[in-house]
Amino acid sequence: MGLVRIDIVTKEFPPEIYGGAGVHVAELSRVLSKHVDLQVRAFGAPRDTDYHGATVTSYQVPEDLGGANAAVQTLGVDLRIVPDVEGADLVHSHTWYANMAGHLASLLHGIPHVLSAHSLEPLRPWKAEQLGGGYALSSWVEKTAYEAAAAIIAVSEGMRQDILRSYPDVDSAKVRVVHNGIDVDMWQRDENDDAVRALGIDPAKPSVVFVGRNTRQKGVPYLLRAAAKLPADVQLVLCLGAADTPELAAETARLIEELQSQRTGVVLIERMLPRHELIQVLSHATAFACPSIYEPLGIVNLEAMACGAAVVASATGGIPEVVEHGQTGLLVDLEQVTDGTGTPLDPEKFVTEFAAALTEVVSDPERARAMGKAGRLRAEKHFSWESITETTLEVYRSVLPARS
Repeated sequence: MGLVRIDIVTKEFPPEIYGGAGVHVAELSRVLSKHVDLQVRAFGAPRDTDYHGATVTSYQVPEDLGGANAAVQTLGVDLRIVPDVEGADLVHSHTWYANMAGHLASLLHGIPHVLSAHSLEPLRPWKAEQLGGGYALSSWVEKTAYEAAAAIIAVSEGMRQDILRSYPDVDSAKVRVVHNGIDVDMWQRDENDDAVRALGIDPAKPSVVFVGRNTRQKGVPYLLRAAAKLPADVQLVLCLGAADTPELAAETARLIEELQSQRTGVVLIERMLPRHELIQVLSHATAFACPSIYEPLGIVNLEAMACGAAVVASATGGIPEVVEHGQTGLLVDLEQVTDGTGTPLDPEKFVTEFAAALTEVVSDPERARAMGKAGRLRAEKHFSWESITETTLEVYRSVLPARS
């Protein structure tokens, strides 16, 4: 392909990362910069301009849009980015926040636009609670960019099918599957217990661990209801980010209070843990819980697997492409309504079956440990960033014009 310039546009980038898309962009950039002239254009405050050989430029919301709807602020940042993409051979955007910058840069500069699908607006209707009319705007942005893109990277086959269902005018031939990955050198099991003890976790007792943002898609209320059915000696460790809405925050707080009144060992951690602490928490988990009702892939499951934790997860989205049922953990069937919310058809059935799967794993520590070891091997073999970067480069090659 020769040395080409690739401009990545992203809302999240170190040190401002709060979700799987940000982890993906950071890790992809780290390896991709070895192969191309990589320019990263990221939302947020000024940051280091060099990232493993990639040049990073930061963009903030224009001052005159400070009081505007969040979606309008996003478009303001996108417009600031577009002129700077001049000179790139290809622009690669991540999430709807960056999609319009990629789309307009493609039109203005006559270059291919590749986008990575980490989630889909039609499958997250609860975002209307956050964005109001901005949700209609974000949905329009995403639809416009997807239909015009030269290529779309889906992080799982489940996500690819969701794209084609959500956007039937998209040519199926341009949607390629490239899984998320994990840095298996960085994420390794840590048997030390100083950090877990300091957090109030008893390493001698079985534990179920959840790590994630408190969004509707993560299914936290279902986990809290399932936890009430667990054996009395099992700890529940919740590394829980801020709730998306006041309503969800209130519902979650009520369920946690009820749980704490019924049982001991409910550990609530409402801050982002440093990686070394999180690794220790995951390494001491008897089971890692992922009760998501929408999950394109779930990097957090890969992080848990790399630390040797058995994973109990809902069988939705791309999760079954990561977690091998009966080998690296257990999958819980999830029948969902088809209105885009992902709500279980029978919530109580899902809660009961999720609790049963967690109980099955935590009640057999030897089997749980064997599942964790199998998960570590699977993460090493199938989800390294080196192989994922090579597949991404293949997508670039397929849309870049031939050079004489």
